[in-house]
Amino acid sequence: MINNIILASRSGVRKKILDQNGIGCEVIPANIDEELIKDSLLKEKASPETISKNLAEFKANKVSKKKHNHLVLGADSVIDLNEELISKPTNRDEALAILEKLNGKKHQLISSVCISKNGAMIWNYTDASALTMKQLNSDEIKSYLVKIKDKELYAYGVYQIEADGRSLFSKIEGDEDAIMGLPVKQIKEYLSTLK
Repeated sequence: MINNIILASRSGVRKKILDQNGIGCEVIPANIDEELIKDSLLKEKASPETISKNLAEFKANKVSKKKHNHLVLGADSVIDLNEELISKPTNRDEALAILEKLNGKKHQLISSVCISKNGAMIWNYTDASALTMKQLNSDEIKSYLVKIKDKELYAYGVYQIEADGRSLFSKIEGDEDAIMGLPVKQIKEYLSTLK
């Protein structure tokens, strides 16, 4: 199995998942304008799965154009609430509004990964998990948000399932690694097919 890749993401959680699974990686963030790409795809009525996959592919392709003959892994996750795409918050008021919108409801978390080489995608996988948020009162939501540092909030969204975010949910259905942003089992299966 190939066990050394480039991760086109600054997500510490994704790097940790790769490290824990024996996949060494160099981190080179893609620095793409996710909102611009997302808005363009939404105008074309793209599905959340298509948006998640395209964002992962954009990231992997951008970095792999500069790093010839290296495998580059791009990843992205989006929240789909009854076909409404929920983006990462850009401030604390937005974070509160997102949690209030998800409160007491079931949503899909779509996680996509893409591996590119020499500027083109060679493999991709998309996973969907279902998460049901508890019915919380306003004070409970606010006290949860106080615990999250700004850097984490804007990088990973309104809940981190690997940390305090788990307490927000009454039911979590799906692959834990995919929910944290990286379906590593499928990545390992693909890498094991390469020489």
